[in-house]
Amino acid sequence: MNFSTVAITSNKKSKKIYDIASLCCEILHNKELKVLLGKGLEKVQTKDIKVVSNKQITEKANLILAIGGDGTMLSCAKEFGYYGIPVLGINLGNLGFLTDVTPNEILERLSEVISGSYKTDQRIFLEANITGNKKKIVALNEFVIHSGSIAKMIEFDVYVDEVFVYRLKADGIIVNTSTGSTAYSLSGGGPIIHPGVHAISLVPIFPQSLSSSPFVINSNSVIKLVLQNSTDPIKVSFDSDEKIITSKETITIEISKSSKELTLVHPNNHDFFETCRNKLGWGVGIVKN
Repeated sequence: MNFSTVAITSNKKSKKIYDIASLCCEILHNKELKVLLGKGLEKVQTKDIKVVSNKQITEKANLILAIGGDGTMLSCAKEFGYYGIPVLGINLGNLGFLTDVTPNEILERLSEVISGSYKTDQRIFLEANITGNKKKIVALNEFVIHSGSIAKMIEFDVYVDEVFVYRLKADGIIVNTSTGSTAYSLSGGGPIIHPGVHAISLVPIFPQSLSSSPFVINSNSVIKLVLQNSTDPIKVSFDSDEKIITSKETITIEISKSSKELTLVHPNNHDFFETCRNKLGWGVGIVKN
């Protein structure tokens, strides 16, 4: 895949973001590529490079540079990656499981990618249909269904491919992709799933049962959550967004794999397990005084 038009985006505003964006512009300009700047990067010091709309980026770009942390990448993935544009992340955040180029290696890694030396992997999106909502909502990491209140349980039935699994009483449930397995799901005791495994995991949040363990299913499965006669609002969190559902009748939430996929671009030295070692402290021994 050859890249001719590269869009630089970020959902953050800071001098560091502008400096990194400016450096990327210079590298790409020297490689004789067309460069587009996303909204919010008006302060980037460049020559003859204009800020354009998201619609223009979607129509013209064939590579996205997302500058920031995983939050930036989530936003960028749904705004642009959902429509088939490959995304390369430059990590200015903390964990950075999705953004894997550090600021001090931008020149080397970006030059390699532009010259065709890179690898890609495909990540699935999830889509949810909710009772009474005509529009589907999309998530790259996870959907979280919960009451929105601390220590307040909700009760619902869980089905997989129309087969009843169990009735669960808990603070909520996380339905996540392999991409989301290193995010909120991990904090809730869910398994880490290699990104090459297209699977969905279901992780109960503080269930009122010692036997309600997380479990993993095929990504082609359809999950249905049925909440009976809830008098209080139910919240559905999807990545960094949230939707509140209010209904005195039965609420049904159906979650399935989207037909769309995200193409992540990585430098050739990218290694998922090395990222786990660095970010999660795998293999770190106990220091004895």
